Amino acid sequence: MAGRKKRVAFTVVGWLLSLIVLFPFYIVFINSFKDRQEIFTNQLTFPAHFNFQYYSQAIDKMQFGTAFFNSVVITTISVVFIVMFSSMAAWVLERKKSRISTVIFYIMISTILIPFQSIMIPLVQYMSSWEMDSINFSMIDSRYGLIFMNIGFGLSMAVFLYHGYIKSIPAEIEEAATIDGCNKWRLFTHIVFPNLKPMTATVAILDVISLWNDYLLPSLVLKNPELRTIPLSTFYFFGEFNIQWNLALAGLVLTIIPIVIFYVFAQKYIINGVIAGAIK
Repeated sequence: MAGRKKRVAFTVVGWLLSLIVLFPFYIVFINSFKDRQEIFTNQLTFPAHFNFQYYSQAIDKMQFGTAFFNSVVITTISVVFIVMFSSMAAWVLERKKSRISTVIFYIMISTILIPFQSIMIPLVQYMSSWEMDSINFSMIDSRYGLIFMNIGFGLSMAVFLYHGYIKSIPAEIEEAATIDGCNKWRLFTHIVFPNLKPMTATVAILDVISLWNDYLLPSLVLKNPELRTIPLSTFYFFGEFNIQWNLALAGLVLTIIPIVIFYVFAQKYIINGVIAGAIK
């Protein structure tokens, strides 16, 4: 009886916490179908009419297709390189134990503690000096410049996660493969990296969500409207003297939908990664 009451209490608490988390999404969703007058008169009820014209207007003003393409390209390439470089670096730092590798590892991890806000202005000023007009090269106002910075900021945490996970992989497997004539590249790609799948899924999912929703760094780097990501495009509904709430909320829903779909398909990998990490 006591156990049943405890389960019921946990269920009730779980539902309450879920409602608290989902309530802001409910507010954004239902108000994205209302006109400005209805938004200001009553924010909590369903709209009198579900009007989809604000979504079409938001898609047009946001240049949603272009912004979506930019977000997909920047996020995908950044995550691929973060996973590739961080897994290699973590493997070498863990297997080649020395004083130098330990120092390098702790230097990389210490960068996690540095707030981005403290270096963003010097970073942009320094990257601006990399411009070369003769070959049309610029780290500012370019997709590859933003991708380069995303990789730099994402490596430290990824190396930290991979480094801890690689410790759980027996080194004897790699030694046996080396004895059989496996070179370093083949050893990593065919033996080590396949064993990192749960952590790779975790790193990729965390970085996709982080980079897709990032506003601050793209706002500093990207100036050309044709290069804006989805968060940047949504922001332009918030003017200095006027806020187009119905269009802004419709834009926010459009921003959320792709990452929700991604999370639904990636959910099993998140659970598997957590379970595998806990067991190991």
